[in-house]
Amino acid sequence: MFGSTAAFLILTEIQRLRLIVFNVVYMMKPNPDRVLNPVRVHFPSFMKYTRVFLDAIGYEFAPVVVTSSELEDRLKPIYKKLYLPEGQLEALTGIIERRWWHPGFRVSDGAIAAAKKALAKSPVRPDDLDVLIYAGVCRESFEPATACRVAAFVGVKPAAAVYDISNACLGVLNGILDLANRIELGQIRAGMVVSCESARDIMLSTIERLARMQDMESFKYSLATLTGGSGAVALILTDGSFSEKPRRRLVGGVTQTAPQFYDLCWWGVDTDPQSPHWQYMRTDSVSVLENGVALGKRTWEAFLNELNWSPEMVDRVICHQVGSAHQQTILRTLGISEEKDFVTYPYLGNIGTVSLPLTAGLAEERDALETGDRVAFLGIGSGLNCLMLGWEW
Repeated sequence: MFGSTAAFLILTEIQRLRLIVFNVVYMMKPNPDRVLNPVRVHFPSFMKYTRVFLDAIGYEFAPVVVTSSELEDRLKPIYKKLYLPEGQLEALTGIIERRWWHPGFRVSDGAIAAAKKALAKSPVRPDDLDVLIYAGVCRESFEPATACRVAAFVGVKPAAAVYDISNACLGVLNGILDLANRIELGQIRAGMVVSCESARDIMLSTIERLARMQDMESFKYSLATLTGGSGAVALILTDGSFSEKPRRRLVGGVTQTAPQFYDLCWWGVDTDPQSPHWQYMRTDSVSVLENGVALGKRTWEAFLNELNWSPEMVDRVICHQVGSAHQQTILRTLGISEEKDFVTYPYLGNIGTVSLPLTAGLAEERDALETGDRVAFLGIGSGLNCLMLGWEW
């Protein structure tokens, strides 16, 4: 392990020195017509990291447990009209229950609670945080950034950068990359990315809409919405200088996209003049599964190539938690055994940006992730976008 890391560091330093020498020689050549533009050189190791560590994960469960049976009780008139047998929701998704926040709950409060739990596990103090990012799909307003209220209650220093990132269910993983780049460049020593998702309002408005529409088409495009869960998470990333023996090193990552499928999943406000402008969500679940798995396969192949890993070298995978059909299909397509996976969707549902990192936190607590494991975070979000990160735990 040490030998490969040392070799990579030496190679990176050689590349850097070559670039410096090239620039110096280039600038020494007399050329009055030369425009002084920076030389742009792309290295294949662009998404690899040498000094980025996941210091702590904190999470917060929403308190209200809602079973699939309870949701079906609310859907009884629709089920009767469409001749749907009871138990379909759990049978189709593998989700037994999910959680809601109480009415009126602020997502920033969930993020604050998770942030404080992460800090309690870490030697990093609030005033050590150089960056705080909020990365949830659910936000409290168009402006200001939800991160601002979180930062105020966490107590970051005045010089910290505080902002939101949004990219569907990939928000937290994008936040990790943003912090990792800053750390690798030496701009910061520590940063935090937080998120909180709430499924209550969108699910209640979906049930109300189904009660009005009562047709199979509406039910089909609403099924994914009924899998939603609620929760919060916070992750602290550092340059390793806060601990004598830092763990969970970020090795690298890969992003891939298929933006032609941007309209397969949509969540916004119903613009129908006859509606009360409630939240509205529709998902073409079949197309998301088909095209998402194809994108995942392409990303997985690029991921293994970029990190110089083989499938056998990956000890554990932590996936975005969508449901049973997605989990089984993606693992089978990528050639990953179910024993390497750790799932939370049966009892937490799909918590958007929170699902993958919260699942990682639970997996570590239950000894499913052990020191030295090679761990792959396999993220995907509507759009379609895919992001995979590799760790040495």
